[in-house]
Amino acid sequence: MVKKSSRPSPGLVTSEDSLPPVRILVSWSPNSAGTEAIDFAAWIARTTPTQIRVVSTISQPLTVTSLSKLSGSYKKWFKKERAACEEAVRDALSAAGVHKSQWDKDVSVLVAGPSRPQLLEEMAQEFDAHVILLGANQSAPKGRFFSGSTADALLHYSPLPVGLSPRSIKLSKHGVTRINFAFTDRGADDDPALLRAAYMAHRTGLPLRVLAFSPEGLIDVPLDYSPTFPSDAPNWREYSLSLLDRAHDFIADAFPDLEVTTAIGNGNGWSGAVDSLKWKKGDLLCLGSAPMGPFARVFIGSTATELLPHVGVPVLVCPTGPGPES
Repeated sequence: MVKKSSRPSPGLVTSEDSLPPVRILVSWSPNSAGTEAIDFAAWIARTTPTQIRVVSTISQPLTVTSLSKLSGSYKKWFKKERAACEEAVRDALSAAGVHKSQWDKDVSVLVAGPSRPQLLEEMAQEFDAHVILLGANQSAPKGRFFSGSTADALLHYSPLPVGLSPRSIKLSKHGVTRINFAFTDRGADDDPALLRAAYMAHRTGLPLRVLAFSPEGLIDVPLDYSPTFPSDAPNWREYSLSLLDRAHDFIADAFPDLEVTTAIGNGNGWSGAVDSLKWKKGDLLCLGSAPMGPFARVFIGSTATELLPHVGVPVLVCPTGPGPES
């Protein structure tokens, strides 16, 4: 069952677009081996209005005292580094096709400290960012994502959605053309992350595809569902179809005009399950995260952790929170 959207077809963002900008904090440095994080931001900027700020970090051990930072030589060196960094950031954004109207006034910020994840979280809070975008670990195979130390840390405590990009992927010149949501650990049809993905699709006038993965049935099920689960493949498929049907109805009630489709990825292991589905250059995959205490923070579960290395499209991991617009 597909519900058609009454919104205009997606296309390039124009100056007439009245949507409030998405505030994007990009983690990228001139010495980065790739530009995936910049390209990710540019891809989003072709879809919806954005305000982009790029944060570059310098690793500085705790032994560097605040007193040494006050010295004239340090200030002179840092000022020179900041100017060079800003020039590189501006060049990278221009090369990626991001119009200057979508740059933040302080488009480049250089910060130093012992913890890169902590610096990014602090800068995101200062910028009032909606999302933090990370580049690819260059040790990953082309078209795949490996989680480095910074990504791993943010995926376990970031209060904001974290965007991840596979290495050296080709993205649609038309921006994001479809929002995808995949059930992982929680498997609840009213998952707040599903509602967030639906809101993003509604905001941009894009279709939403809701997915279930894994022939091994890693989606949560009631303990009394089946003593043979997940080896009972027909029952697993029946359960997954039921979950997707409930999710479809849940989204249809919240966003009646949204075009919603569902699909099941079934194959040999995670790679086979992911590859069994058709993916486009304009696909963005959204994943939820497990609850962690009373605060809304990303805490990626084991299933999503296993899934990520096999995904060949940009991913947005969302924290468990009260609502999609928060």
